[in-house]
This record gives sequence, C-alpha cells and structure tokens, in this order.
Amino acid sequence: MTMVHTLTPTADLKTDVDDVARLLTAEGERIADRDLDPWIADLDAQALRGLYRDMALLRRIDAEGMALQRQGQVGLWAPCNGQEATQIGTARVLRADDFAFPSYRETGVVYARGARPEGFLRAWRGEAHSSYDPNELGTAVQQIIIGAQTLHAVGYAMGIQRDGVDQVVATWFGDGATSQGDVNEAMVFAASYEAPVVFVCTNNQYAISEPVGVQAKAPIAGRAPGFGIPSMRVDGNDILAVTAAMRWATDHARSGKGPAFIEAVTYRMGPHTTSDDPTRYRDKDELEAWKRRDPLTRVEAYLRSIEEFDDAFAAQVQQDADELGAAVRSTCLAMTTAPALSILDNVYAEPHTGLDEEKTWFAAYLDGFAEEAQR
Repeated sequence: MTMVHTLTPTADLKTDVDDVARLLTAEGERIADRDLDPWIADLDAQALRGLYRDMALLRRIDAEGMALQRQGQVGLWAPCNGQEATQIGTARVLRADDFAFPSYRETGVVYARGARPEGFLRAWRGEAHSSYDPNELGTAVQQIIIGAQTLHAVGYAMGIQRDGVDQVVATWFGDGATSQGDVNEAMVFAASYEAPVVFVCTNNQYAISEPVGVQAKAPIAGRAPGFGIPSMRVDGNDILAVTAAMRWATDHARSGKGPAFIEAVTYRMGPHTTSDDPTRYRDKDELEAWKRRDPLTRVEAYLRSIEEFDDAFAAQVQQDADELGAAVRSTCLAMTTAPALSILDNVYAEPHTGLDEEKTWFAAYLDGFAEEAQR
C-alpha cells in the first residue's frame, strides 16, 4: 500500500511542510492518523520519555562534535541538529540483529545502535577508517560517498534472503541523494528481488546548498511506487510519526513483502558540514520557522500536557547529557594522532604487493617533508 500525501507538481516543496502524515503538531498536540496510530498503540509515556532522552543526548553529541571541530580537534563534522526525531525514531525500531547502513550525517543511528564516545569521533578526527566495529554495532561504516550505502544495503538484504532469516536492513540518505544513480539502482534491485530493506530518505530541504524544490517537483516519496516500492511521507520532526512509519516499513520488509520507503520531512538547522556557510543560501525567516517545529520541544509540550514531564525528569536528562558530553570531549582530547602511514592499514583483509608498493611510495613522500624540516 502506498501512503503518500500527494502534492501537485508545481507545489513549493521547500516551504510546504503540512502535506505529511503526523501525530504531534509543532505545539505538541496529539492528533489522530488512521494509518499511523495502530503502529504505536503500545507506545506509552515512559517509552516516549526514553525517546525524548535519546534525542536530547544526540543533540548534545552533535554540539560537542561541532565545538571540537571548531577547536581543531576534529577535521570535519556533519551536524544533525533538527533531525533527531528522524534518526532516533527510525533507528530505535530496529532489532539488534538487523543491520544499518547510514550516511555521514546519521550520528543518531550510530548512537542508537550502541556506539561508545569514540564511536562518534575517531573517523572524523582522521584516526581510523571507521570509528566503531561494524559487526559489533550491526551498523556499516558511515558512508560519505552520496548514496553508495543504498547499494550496500540491498546487497546485504539479498544475502539475508539467502540465509533464510527474518532480519531487515535499513539505509539512510538525504533528499539530494535521490538524484544519484546509486539510489535509483538500489531501488530497482530491491524491488526486483523483493529484498527486505527499508529506505529512509531524510528530506532536510537542502542538498548542500540546493533547495529540494530544484530537483523534486513532487514529493520524493512518490518516486518509490514507480519502482514497485510502497512508501510513506511523514513529518520527520515528529518522533511518534517517524516511529510509526518505521514500524510499518520494517514489518512490511520482515514479513517477506519486499522493500519499503519513508520520506521524513525535516530540516537541517546547521550547516551541511563545518566547511559550509548556510547563511549564503538560507534566510533567517525560514530558519526561525523551523525552530518552531523543533522535535524536542513538541515532545516536551505533549508530555507536559499529560503530566508526564516534570522538572526532575528534565534535570536527569540534562545530567545525562552533561555526562555524555564530557565523555565525548575527554575521549577526543585523549586521542593521539596516528602515524600518517597507518592510513593504509586495514584497507584490505589480506595484504598484497600493490599495497606494499603504495606504502613504500607514501613513506618516501612523508620522508620528503622531514628533509625539508631539517633544512
């Protein structure tokens, strides 16, 4: 079943955020949706508090990553401020034995899958190819090549089919990635082989500096049915709606019905990466409008309205965030810079002569700098 709230081809997708399925308004009012409600019938206030805490901790991790990059401790950082509900709401639905294929921005997925403080930073600092063990977390290395992880996800999902198990795979990518051949090829394979994979498109309104309306004149979720993949378009700042959509999608995939597609409409509050200046292509009014749709404040408002959010809970979340932030910061500052030549370690599972030649050349190249320093 395709669950797309349809827009006309001439709609302004950059500003129209109402044509989505949602369960919490920006003010925290609980509303009904016949497609989504059944999927979160068991989600009580305690569970929602847990999701709020996850989002709050993710926001703190993100803030620490930004600060560490500005201090020269991390080479680059891709912020996810504003996208917490999309990342936590989807990742928390997965089982421990499912497998995740995130892009470079899915810090929340890595967090939800159980990463320790070093798991958020080591690769961004340039100390390793991956900040964590993919097999330990059930999460592939964060992919910086736009859309490439979708093909990896489908391949893994096809392997699951051949293993005869009921695991599912999830992969995340941005609105800009949907114009990449890899993403479209991945959906062709997934649909053709009915692979158990969930595609999560995080529509954060901008592919770096290009607004989504430049490349999509109709909802992105509307593309998936063309491949034979059912889809849903939800408010990506609504943790309830995102959780419901992901439960629907994973149930669809796990039950042998093939892939599913979610378009989560959200907003990147910060820059594309720390090398970007969003003030060059976004105006203040747009930013302020999205601040009023914040995923954390709407959950807090809803929980307070049902008397399930008090000062004691807020203080505990703040304490947990402070402790995690301190751990992330101290872990990064304690890292020692690895020798430059180590960048070629662990590139291949088995050593070979070609890699030996590259190491020899790179070592000679590095020695050249040492000679210059001695002059």
